[in-house]
Amino acid sequence: MGFGFNLFFIFILVPLTGILLIAWLLSRKLWIGKILGIIWLGIFGLALLSGVFQWLTSKTELDKEDYCGEYVVNRDYFEGEQTDWQYNHFRFEITNYDSIFFYVTEKENILKTFRGTIKTTTPYSSARLIIEMEQPTHHIMTSNPTTYRSAWDFYLVFKSPKFHNVFFEKGKWKPIE
Repeated sequence: MGFGFNLFFIFILVPLTGILLIAWLLSRKLWIGKILGIIWLGIFGLALLSGVFQWLTSKTELDKEDYCGEYVVNRDYFEGEQTDWQYNHFRFEITNYDSIFFYVTEKENILKTFRGTIKTTTPYSSARLIIEMEQPTHHIMTSNPTTYRSAWDFYLVFKSPKFHNVFFEKGKWKPIE
């Protein structure tokens, strides 16, 4: 808890609890016990609510293994023909053996594969992805992605000289209906 809560606890809550407890024990009045119970239920309720809120808003901490899997263009951020075209033409896979395979496709058919390796760095609590592609490579894979995390998920954004930002999420490619 923070410094302000500690001051409140030491200088207000503990003395108030002591005074109410002594008054309740001496007078045996029910309403004093109810006030004491309401105060402490409120404190525990706020602590519980604070913990749940912190858990819901915390960001996912990623490890190297979390990046392994198949990725497709995320069609949720931008809709339209351009995003659908990108979805049908680009996807990639990161394996458990530190390899990355970027696929140029025509829907389910793979036309060309660009190979590379991955590693991660952990400058903070969450791992960041570093990609080293064999040259020449596809324009989407010319720079390392930016990882955006939420409480439950993450997605990768590649800066492409032709398309600007290309958003990828973990998932298997499925035909667009």
